[in-house]
Amino acid sequence: MPKTRKNNFKNNTRKKLNVLGKSLSPCSSGPGAKTTGFFRTGFCTTGPTDTGTHVVCARVTDEFLQYSKSQGNDLISPSPESGFPGLKQGDKWCLCAYRWLEAYKKGKAPPVILKSTNKAVLKIIPLGLLKQYAV
Repeated sequence: MPKTRKNNFKNNTRKKLNVLGKSLSPCSSGPGAKTTGFFRTGFCTTGPTDTGTHVVCARVTDEFLQYSKSQGNDLISPSPESGFPGLKQGDKWCLCAYRWLEAYKKGKAPPVILKSTNKAVLKIIPLGLLKQYAV
């Protein structure tokens, strides 16, 4: 009988690449950091169940948070039942690529952390645009 390999999500996450072609760095880590990512691993990874494509690592601003709330996506208020801590200005969070792009078009896009932004975003947002918002 052939050996089966265990699917280790954590190791699989580490093999993902960022928009610069290097290993994906965590978007949130360390003491007191809010664990982000669709899979709550701290990494901006995606998969078939992630319909929002949460691959943009951003440092959220009040302006973006208010804009997102006005569009029906309240990222400010905690939602304990879904494990969402609520965000405030300065928090790093994996955002939906389409929401970030929409915010950009309205002049409300938050800064992006390129080393923690998944290369999957390049199917939606050009690298040149992301670099304009890099911190």
